[in-house]
Amino acid sequence: MYAFEYHRPTTLAEAARLASGNEDAKILAGGQTLIPTLKQRLAQPSDVVDLGAVAELRGICEDGDTLVIGATTPHAEVAASAVVQRLIPALAKLAEGIGDAQVRNRGTLGGSICNNDPSADYPAALVVLGATVHTTTRKIAAEDFFTGMFETALEPDEIVTAVAFPKPGKAAYVKFPNPASRYATVGVFVAEVGGQVRVAVTGAAPSVYRWTEAEQALAGGLDPAALDGLTVDPDGLNADIHASGEYRASLVKVMAKRAVAACV
Repeated sequence: MYAFEYHRPTTLAEAARLASGNEDAKILAGGQTLIPTLKQRLAQPSDVVDLGAVAELRGICEDGDTLVIGATTPHAEVAASAVVQRLIPALAKLAEGIGDAQVRNRGTLGGSICNNDPSADYPAALVVLGATVHTTTRKIAAEDFFTGMFETALEPDEIVTAVAFPKPGKAAYVKFPNPASRYATVGVFVAEVGGQVRVAVTGAAPSVYRWTEAEQALAGGLDPAALDGLTVDPDGLNADIHASGEYRASLVKVMAKRAVAACV
């Protein structure tokens, strides 16, 4: 690990000040990706700003028809939250299926979406539900937030403060987990939002995306058989030691049908 200056601010304003104007600084949330990256000397930040003591970034609340989750809220708290289970039970189930117990108790919503790993679960929830990402300087629609593999619309000194999820109608998330990491080899989130069925896919491509052909096929109702005639082109899908592009293409349809069935 290379040497760096470590900071542990207690307010968001102090954290923003420490990160401002320093492109070589890194924000530390749960540390599930950044710490291993530092230990392997794959990153050499000048400063690390640890958000763990900033209480205003953590918590879950209901705001009208919207569920608001603070950026440093761990996955385990999302999974166990009575508010989340009542408003968006599919989101609580998604959080319960992330990694192992250590990851769920250390990893955070904000850290996960800022890292934007192509196999992460949360991006599918944000995109399908039409969530809004709140930062220290603006609000970003989820579909504009995720821009590519490990890439987001965030500026270097911008800090995610919370995510606001509109309450959907029926919703379900189903994934084919990697047996070791429980990352989504492919995960599909289906939800009724604003009277329309939306389908978001994670794990299959470099970044989360909406499967518009499936959304059109499901416009007449949540029936798994409506997806029977669809196929997924494997070109451009992820291919690695865990699954080929062709296998992931097949999984997209299978997981989507299971997610639709879970909604019914």
